[in-house]
Amino acid sequence: MRFPRNAKIFRGQLDAAPFAGVFFVFVILILMSSRMVFTPGVRIELPSVARDLPGTANPIVVVALDADGQFHYENQALPMGKSLLLRLRSAVQRSKDPLTLLIHADRNARLEGVVQLWAAAPELGFANAWVTTRSAGASPGASPPASR
Repeated sequence: MRFPRNAKIFRGQLDAAPFAGVFFVFVILILMSSRMVFTPGVRIELPSVARDLPGTANPIVVVALDADGQFHYENQALPMGKSLLLRLRSAVQRSKDPLTLLIHADRNARLEGVVQLWAAAPELGFANAWVTTRSAGASPGASPPASR
């Protein structure tokens, strides 16, 4: 059975309206995915060091400690207690790979909170625990690298 061919090659002038519509949709998508929107959060000023320190290749879990001694995990403020420890333990159990605990401690935070979390890391099942720093050349307002 033969089908009639009535498709013709377009040889006229292109209409710009569809291209403009697609362009504006792309512009809106780019603007929505950008960081132009205010992101609420707690300011953590990491201490700076004069030399480069080793990093980790393992997947990471980040817990932040602000200057007031409040812990922050998964965008929630949690006290150092069973709720934080249970959530960290469940994160370790869900992971297939060994996890590294990154502690973002403010430079004015009390050392007691960092040490408590650091000491609890092996009991929770973390392979390593690291306290993050800022390199000496980085500006004070620079944010730490995003977690993977």
